[in-house]
Amino acid sequence: MSTLALVSLADYLGHTTDPDCEYVDGRLVERNVGEISHGDAQGRTYAFIFLNGRGFWAGVEIRVQVRPDRYRIPDVVVVRGGRPVGRVIASPPEVAVEVLSPEDRAVDVQDKIDDYLQFGIAVVWLIDPERQRAWIHTKEGAREATDRILRNPAGDLEVPLSAVFPAPPR
Repeated sequence: MSTLALVSLADYLGHTTDPDCEYVDGRLVERNVGEISHGDAQGRTYAFIFLNGRGFWAGVEIRVQVRPDRYRIPDVVVVRGGRPVGRVIASPPEVAVEVLSPEDRAVDVQDKIDDYLQFGIAVVWLIDPERQRAWIHTKEGAREATDRILRNPAGDLEVPLSAVFPAPPR
């Protein structure tokens, strides 16, 4: 993940790049996007929550202000209740979902997870589309979803990995 030049927060919020970059301590940070397996897992996760997550609103690649000087962009964000107001999400959503890309570095992914949890997001789901595995991160720690179900801590939102990963080709 490359980091671009120092920019002001006003410039970041007033302009968009394609794909949209995250804003970390005055720097634009590019995100790894665009591969089929990544987009498929992202889209399937969003679609499942959109269709089945009663009481939750889901969005794709929405800016989340995790600190005054940090804006992260989860692959999927889940908010309890209805659609948030404003241009960015400024209060902790229920779930942040990150889908791994082959170029992702472990330290960069962990930094994002730490930002989400410190902001007050209850759970971060980390999805690996290449290995068809997923992990659930909370303030208490991380564990693999060995039962193949992603859950929020309240237990009122569940996403089976069978909905995230397509059936293998025959």
